Amino acid sequence: MRRLLLRILAVIVTGAVLLSIWAAVDLYIPHKVDIRDFDPDEVARLDTAMWRSYYSRQRLKLYFELTELLEKQYKLNFWRRQAMAFRAAKAAFVFKDGESRADYEKALPDLEDFYSEIRNISTTDFDADQAAKLELEWWIVHRQRKSYPPGSLSKALAETAAAVYDLPPERFTEHADLRAEAMEIRDTKAEQGGVAEEDWAGIDDLLHRSWRSLYHAVNEK
Repeated sequence: MRRLLLRILAVIVTGAVLLSIWAAVDLYIPHKVDIRDFDPDEVARLDTAMWRSYYSRQRLKLYFELTELLEKQYKLNFWRRQAMAFRAAKAAFVFKDGESRADYEKALPDLEDFYSEIRNISTTDFDADQAAKLELEWWIVHRQRKSYPPGSLSKALAETAAAVYDLPPERFTEHADLRAEAMEIRDTKAEQGGVAEEDWAGIDDLLHRSWRSLYHAVNEK
């Protein structure tokens, strides 16, 4: 019996060591990608799915969708995408539960960590802290849209994309307008009593067009 227990313990220890090595390799071995190289339709599909999870407060579902997005969009290794998805999901729900700008800004540290990781893997350098601040700002503009002039959400979305890809905001006008239109449909239908499947189909179509526009914006010569 003692010998069996020792063998089980040895297997557990060996497994733990191998798991630690795998995690260390995933997290710390240099990994570089061109963040302009992605499948816009896959990103759009996951964007729609994440919206639905976020608004229905399905935290775990959102987390797994984020891990898939990070794999598809940034080709991240298993453990790195787990860590980044955790930060992004945490930031999203810290913001969702907030009621004031001071509350919303509690999401900023996780957003800064998230964008720092993207900058670290990107072959194109950018200001990660600025990108995180702009990301949070469009969240706030969206949440408080009735307090901002028309076009503010599109402008904030374009500025965020411009910061991440280090390109002029004007390149992202169409992407931002389409994404803002999708948000307006979701918000209006929710205020009217609920977002039907046909509404989600329309939102999904707009997001596909939006992400295709961004793809062309960052890859045009």
